[in-house]
Amino acid sequence: MTKPTNPNDTPARLRLAISGTFGVGKTTTTEALAIATGIPRTHALTSREILADLIPGKTVQELSAHELLLLGLRRLEERIHNEAAIPGSFISDGSVIHEWIYGEARMRVGINPGAGPLLRATKTVLGLPYRKFYRDYMNAYGTIVKNRAQRLYDAFIHLPVEFDMEHDGHRPVSEPFRHLSDRLLVETLNNLDIPYHIVGGTIPERIEQILALHQIPIVMPVEEAIHQAQERVLANTTVLNAHVRELAANRTWRERLHYAMRY
Repeated sequence: MTKPTNPNDTPARLRLAISGTFGVGKTTTTEALAIATGIPRTHALTSREILADLIPGKTVQELSAHELLLLGLRRLEERIHNEAAIPGSFISDGSVIHEWIYGEARMRVGINPGAGPLLRATKTVLGLPYRKFYRDYMNAYGTIVKNRAQRLYDAFIHLPVEFDMEHDGHRPVSEPFRHLSDRLLVETLNNLDIPYHIVGGTIPERIEQILALHQIPIVMPVEEAIHQAQERVLANTTVLNAHVRELAANRTWRERLHYAMRY
């Protein structure tokens, strides 16, 4: 399932976005590809990193709909700023359409898709009066980011869901949410006039496929680039997980109930 590209046509500037939902190895693949090729990697801070500055003291699971909008807009701002700072080629971990897609998926699955059925049902009932506003907002948001994607990216690589996500107890997602997000991403790519390929397999297999598709030379052996990327991603993830566990451990039952009853 690809939109055709000419493998013999290597652009002087390649603005490549790596697409995929939670837990598909997008960050490791992007990091390794950037290290192997020497092409700058661009990204937005993760949700958990942004929260420490934007809404300190809360986890993603505890956010209201309003706070989730703030988070999505802040990540969009991050992406636009970071991508604009690179005048030539770049490899983007995600793209400007990703936060919009996650918002769309939340509208359908529930504001906290990683929660249990009772909490999801409560949130759904609480959100009924606001549903039309958020529907209109997400439609406008989608129009803006799709138009920007059309102007910005030369090509997409989409990483499909091929294995279950590692559950650390701190991610506000579920397998239905992941698969819905994956489907919405592919549907959006089909509607954009941007070449894309779906690339699966192990990290080395993905990197080799991407290099071949876009005829990108390397400046470091792929195996070494992957090793460095995995070390960087693990170090960052370890710190973030420890911080979220600390926040969760200090919650009182009153605080848990308060966050559960907000929309």
